Amino acid sequence: MNRHDQHGSGRTSHRPWRTRLLAAAGAGALLLASGAVAPSVSAADGDGGDKVLTVAVAQSVDSLSPFLAVRLLSTSIHRLTYEYLTNYDAKDNHVIPGLATEWKSSPDKLTWTYTIRSDSKWSDGEQATAEDAAWTFNTMMTDPGAATANGSFVGNFAKVTAPSPTQLVIRLKKPQATMTALDVPIVPKHVWEKVDDFSKFNNDKDFPVVGNGPFVLTDYKPDSYVRLKANKDFWRGAPKFDELVFRYYKDQDAAVAALRKGEVSFVAGSPSLTPAQADSLKGEENIRVNDAPGRRFYALATNPGARAKDGTKFGDGDPSLLDQRVRNALFMAVDRKAIVDKVFQGHAVEGAGYIPPRFSSYFFEPSAGQELAYDPKKAAQLLDEAGYRTNGDGKRLGKDGKPLDYRILCHATDPNDKAVGKYLQEWWGELGISVTLNCLDNVTDPWLAGKYDLAFDGWSVNPDPDFVLSIHTCDALPATPKDTGATDNFICDKQYDELYARQLGEYDADKRAEIVKQMQSRLYDTGYMNVMAYPNAVEAYRTDQIESITTMPSDAGNIYGQDGYWSWWSAVPADSGDSSGSSSSTGTVIGIVAGVVVLVGLGVLFAVRRRASADDRE
Repeated sequence: MNRHDQHGSGRTSHRPWRTRLLAAAGAGALLLASGAVAPSVSAADGDGGDKVLTVAVAQSVDSLSPFLAVRLLSTSIHRLTYEYLTNYDAKDNHVIPGLATEWKSSPDKLTWTYTIRSDSKWSDGEQATAEDAAWTFNTMMTDPGAATANGSFVGNFAKVTAPSPTQLVIRLKKPQATMTALDVPIVPKHVWEKVDDFSKFNNDKDFPVVGNGPFVLTDYKPDSYVRLKANKDFWRGAPKFDELVFRYYKDQDAAVAALRKGEVSFVAGSPSLTPAQADSLKGEENIRVNDAPGRRFYALATNPGARAKDGTKFGDGDPSLLDQRVRNALFMAVDRKAIVDKVFQGHAVEGAGYIPPRFSSYFFEPSAGQELAYDPKKAAQLLDEAGYRTNGDGKRLGKDGKPLDYRILCHATDPNDKAVGKYLQEWWGELGISVTLNCLDNVTDPWLAGKYDLAFDGWSVNPDPDFVLSIHTCDALPATPKDTGATDNFICDKQYDELYARQLGEYDADKRAEIVKQMQSRLYDTGYMNVMAYPNAVEAYRTDQIESITTMPSDAGNIYGQDGYWSWWSAVPADSGDSSGSSSSTGTVIGIVAGVVVLVGLGVLFAVRRRASADDRE
């Protein structure tokens, strides 16, 4: 899952987002669709007639190291440059082969054996082998720095070996339901074993960066751009665009203007366009707006009292927020319908649980008696009951006798944060609580330091929800206040942790989904996470540069920040003359390969389609 769009796969805030998926993959075909993009005229473009697809993004890179990156942009780049053991089908998110072509579990569910493909090479010409995967996982298991971003995947691993170049064996301590959805980039051992300190190495000095994905990372300028080149030797086929450039725009309106002028091919927003921006682009010549159900949630996170695993408390969160009654009162003083109607202008649906409705198996809705519906009067009563009463001036006082004034971390690049923040100032002001918006370009530093009261939060959720659930466990807390943990918001709740352990070991898909809903119910009741909305993916591209491109899901889904590399790998340049392309935002089938992959032990067959030419990529 990607983490915070902007926090963390990455959130929309602190980090990016990722996700995994259980389930034995059903028989199905991998659709490889085509899309196109024409050369852009931005300063970062290539020359010599190369076809360059330039993507305007509103987020900068936190790290180019797969061991550290959590932001959506960074983890999306790693999807493009490194293979994972498995991938997700663009049509319906079911698990399909990636670096591994087959996998099987032992009868006791404790040993998983993966067959590693023999046709994947690193961009420096070396063969990608099972030893690379074993080294990646073992490094994460033994080096805390290497476990920073994805340590939750390997915490239950007992032993990882590579008996041969094409066989990877993972022995578990106890059953783990995410073994077909290990969203971990596999890196080349012969390159990464030279790294001294994984907690500090950002993978941003030596270019091109050695990878085996559909693109090769060739250049990077912090807070400016990331440049990638098509990997002509990618096993699934090379991308049709010669280069892919992610260009950072601090001002989203400037990015939209660049799209209008043809300086960029695609605009993702932060991570979506605002309704006003989208409406302004509709009907414009050569511009298509994609507006579809998204894979992320938009929330308000409460500082529960930042602490480390060693018990040390730090940060300066308001102590009133340690009271669940206060958190629930704030929850009930937020009008979600107004946020959907007035801020997102209908390009979203009301939120509640942690998993968006797009992932129907895990989607949670509170019961009628459980729902913390919009009720300002009841919210005021809860605050009174908690001992936070108003004075003669209508100001609600803390236990120290001082008026409550909550600081909310806000992303300076996200107009939605500012718009919702104004509503919070109004709604909570009626309760006698002041609100100060702290809108920053970099919310990560104060967030990790626990120096906030509340913060706008959001994550892109993967088909398997384990990762986005793991970031609220006690185990995700930093070891000490000086360390960086995988935690999203310093939540540490024993009941939640017990449920997390149960879902991780449950192989029955229906039973696991029920436990995941119970976890979301616990997050909802405790009030640490106020999920306000599930925004649509609203993005736009130039049809005179991109002839066709694959959304995920392919019928109606997002282009930017996919659980895979289908959009940029499939994109067809508008002047390519490829008859298989179309001007729609959904991909079209471009070819069928003759091979069939047998998923040993799962009793299913995958018909994997690939292009006849070596000209595709993620």
